[in-house]
Amino acid sequence: MKKVLIVDDSKVSRMVIRAHIKAVKPDWEFIEAATGDDAIRIAAESKPDFCTMDINMPGMLGTDAAEIILKDNPSIRIAIFSANVQDTMQVRANSIGTTFVAKPVTEKSIAIVLDYFAR
Repeated sequence: MKKVLIVDDSKVSRMVIRAHIKAVKPDWEFIEAATGDDAIRIAAESKPDFCTMDINMPGMLGTDAAEIILKDNPSIRIAIFSANVQDTMQVRANSIGTTFVAKPVTEKSIAIVLDYFAR
């Protein structure tokens, strides 16, 4: 069974992302974190296959947390989900080996990302 780590400081956003992923991958196991620091710790402990990461969270940016997670676990596929669609954020997300997805997240955008990661 695949595991997905959903990282977002908004509980509502985590619930929406979980529901969209569950619609596409109903048998996946879900883990959640509200901060980048928690995400780093949880990723090291649980070794998820896939991670969704918000950019703007208290403490550290999601891109910084993603970069640390990927250094320790380069096989984790990370999608950065953010309403901040500035080119600089997209370039930063792509430069660290993640995929950028603009919010609002939809079931279709989740399906596209998961299909891309399955290749």
